[in-house]
Amino acid sequence: MDILRRTATLTAAASALAAASLATAPAATADSYKGCAYPRVCFYLTDYDWNRSTPTASYRDVTPSYQNLGSRSRGANWVVNTRNDDRASLRYTTGSGTRYLCLPPDHHINFPAGMTVTGIRIDTAATC
Repeated sequence: MDILRRTATLTAAASALAAASLATAPAATADSYKGCAYPRVCFYLTDYDWNRSTPTASYRDVTPSYQNLGSRSRGANWVVNTRNDDRASLRYTTGSGTRYLCLPPDHHINFPAGMTVTGIRIDTAATC
């Protein structure tokens, strides 16, 4: 049973390189991770939620444009993509404006203070 094995941590200085810092995970099977049921992209508002494996929101529909996140996902500290073949494009803000990040299938990411995730788009492409 494969689990998500890659983590990327964004920092203000490295946000432009964030997409490059995400390594490809080993081949995965349909599975859940940290309480995030396959095939969803889950959000964890706090580290407490993350540590308890309790997502506060999840998304699973492929969409042609970004969806604005609701109160249970906007500003989340952690995001998990349990989808095997679909990437999740995340929109986030920093002190210097709006940025975008691609989260590959079977990966998770931490958004530190100063970075606020605000939107999601799930694409059928498997690579970033």
